[in-house]
Amino acid sequence: MAELPPVPLTLEGSATLHQMFRFRWKEWRSLPSWHRERIANETIRALHPTEKGAAEGHPNQSALFSQIGHKGDLMLLHFRDSLQDLNRAELQLAQTELFDYLEERHSYVSVVELGLYDSSIKTYTALAEKGVEAFSPEWNTAVKEVIARQTAAMAPRLFPRIPSAKYLCFYPMDRRRGERNNWYSASMPERQRMMQDHGAIGRRYADEVRQIITGSIGFDDWEWGVDLFADDPLVFKKLIYEMRFDEASSLYAEFGQFFIGVRLPIQDLPLWLNGHLTEAAVAHS
Repeated sequence: MAELPPVPLTLEGSATLHQMFRFRWKEWRSLPSWHRERIANETIRALHPTEKGAAEGHPNQSALFSQIGHKGDLMLLHFRDSLQDLNRAELQLAQTELFDYLEERHSYVSVVELGLYDSSIKTYTALAEKGVEAFSPEWNTAVKEVIARQTAAMAPRLFPRIPSAKYLCFYPMDRRRGERNNWYSASMPERQRMMQDHGAIGRRYADEVRQIITGSIGFDDWEWGVDLFADDPLVFKKLIYEMRFDEASSLYAEFGQFFIGVRLPIQDLPLWLNGHLTEAAVAHS
């Protein structure tokens, strides 16, 4: 096993973009009511089709959240087929008059990712036992076949709809590369074991929280992004706290900032712009 490639295979799906905005309330309140109403309606017309997503194929959705805390006021989450399409979503928003009252404080670019530790070890081992040289044409063909087969089987997870849960918790993370604990120097079987244990914790919460993992190596400042969706926000605290005791987290995880928001249906944007978050908006599902 030591001579096998250390990098696990991965599957990639939807390109994702998180945008966190500060809203310029003072400037907004200075506008006459008719002007505020016109801007709100224009924004609804621009964003509502993207909230619905495609009826068939890849959803290509956007979702709006009322952000809690000092880090921002509004958070937009976009799922698209490519980075170019994410850029189009940014540009579309920038053409609305509402954008004049938004100050982007943070963003995060990544792509939905599924790691294939089990399949990687099985595939690498089987090829090695047949005497196939790593990264030879025969090796590369076999690996491409595995990725194609797994991608077809995992398409709903790779190109998901944005869950309609009431709350979103997003945070980026890295795997530690310290002198004592370096994730990237651990063997493939050891990392596989830790990820299996780590995943077992998440599966115990499957009825309460939906988790979408995105990869951001080469795209943004951290290595992964984690989106958690739930109707009860306390599950975020319980799940993440329990995972802190897991070996993969306790020895090897570094966490960035956490962002939390309440789902805000686009049609309820005028209410939010008037300082209200209705029960109907909170209960959107």
